[in-house]
Amino acid sequence: MKIDGKTVCVFVLLTTTKAARTAGIKTVSVTIGNNSVLTCPPNSNVIMVTWKIIPKVGGACALGYRADQNRTGRTSCSDSMNWKFRPDYNPALEIQQVDITHEGKYICEVVTTDGNFDKKYHLTVLVPPRLTLSCDVEGNSVCEAAAGKPAAQISWVPESNSCPERKNHDNGTVTVLSRFTAESTNLTNTTCIMSHLAGNQSKSITCHPSDKNSNNLHIYIPLIFLSIITLLAVVYYFKLHRDRLCHKTKPPETDPVHFPEDDAMEVEPYTTYVQKENTIYCSVSDLTLGQNIPHGLSPAR
Repeated sequence: MKIDGKTVCVFVLLTTTKAARTAGIKTVSVTIGNNSVLTCPPNSNVIMVTWKIIPKVGGACALGYRADQNRTGRTSCSDSMNWKFRPDYNPALEIQQVDITHEGKYICEVVTTDGNFDKKYHLTVLVPPRLTLSCDVEGNSVCEAAAGKPAAQISWVPESNSCPERKNHDNGTVTVLSRFTAESTNLTNTTCIMSHLAGNQSKSITCHPSDKNSNNLHIYIPLIFLSIITLLAVVYYFKLHRDRLCHKTKPPETDPVHFPEDDAMEVEPYTTYVQKENTIYCSVSDLTLGQNIPHGLSPAR
């Protein structure tokens, strides 16, 4: 029992100490691009003021003021952070055009003749998402809250049980996408409501059934065109292939075969004609010679 009691006391002491350390931190939310002013504890008889900046990303920096020297100084702080007024009058810190890189812890420490005081801030930068609403290829409403910080909340009118999709970016922003699926085909008008710390927005859209058909046409028309081109290519290929086959099967043109018998057949009629002509010539010659022989002489036998 003693051990249990000591354990409980230690737990309570640690919890109280942690609460005391975090109770003095004030959270300040600023929309990106706006200016922010952080104040110090109001005190008189200020001897020294120091602003300590510890951002989430990057190195720490500091701004200081010494009343005895009436002089200010800074270490590694950008020009976007400076004194809002005169430090001896009001040592407030101004951050111009707040960016995501300014997010972090800011501490003002004041040293006075009455003692030391501090004030702590946790600066949170808000990034409003870019809201878009459109119809997808299936005729459903699609709502997107892009690059918001923190992540936006999306709801529908009428209500929808769709589960949103989240995508985290390297700079700390988040994109949320939600699809509305209508249970009734007669339901066409939907409203997307985006809730965010930087401001709420809403948009409405009407996704007609014709939108779905027209989106499908964007898919079918290229497919039909591609099918026609493929068919023409196949027809041309087979036609070209058939012409080549026909050209290959056509018998080659060759010279007629020459046989020696043909020469004999061509020469033989001429030889017969010459022989006959010679026979006739000889007969005529004999007759002529017979007529020219003197009377009383006969041709030799």
